[in-house]
Formats: sequence, C-alpha cells, structure tokens
Amino acid sequence: MSTNTEWPLWEVFVRSRAGLDHKHCGSLHAADPQMAIQMARDVYTRRQEGCSVWVVRSDQIVANDPGDKDMYFDPAEDKVYRHPTFFKLPSEVDHM
Repeated sequence: MSTNTEWPLWEVFVRSRAGLDHKHCGSLHAADPQMAIQMARDVYTRRQEGCSVWVVRSDQIVANDPGDKDMYFDPAEDKVYRHPTFFKLPSEVDHM
C-alpha cells in the first residue's frame, strides 16, 4: 500500500518594490498556504528584497498546451487594427 506523504508544490511570486509586478522566483513544498507564505518569505526574501509575496499551488495553475502556440499566439501582421500607424497623432502627444 502506497501513501502520498509529500506536501503540495507551491509556486512563489515576489514583488520587489511597490508599483512593480510580481515575478516568479521559484517553487517550494509546504503543507498549507500559511506555511507556504512563511517559507517563501524565509527562502526568497532573506535580504529584504521583497515587499509582497504570492504563493499558489502548482496544481491550480492552468496553462495552454505549448503545441497550440500558433492558435494562441498567431502573427499579428494580418490584423492591421492592432498597429494604428495610419492614425495621425496630435503634436501634443510626444510618446506613444
């Protein structure tokens, strides 16, 4: 008889400063969300390089199949509306 004694795998995301986005920085095993947060803090923010930590169970992440890349990320050359180069910008608009 086999029993699963391994804790679930969690993915860790850390925000280095307020206003920036969270970046994936690694994975760890933990028994529950609170333990995952504490372990992520201890492992991935040892030198005060973070201001926010997210953890999510790896088995809860949904992703596309890499084999379906063309279907999800087809070239945009045939979609001229995505590149509004034919619009005239007002002179007040410096950077667009």
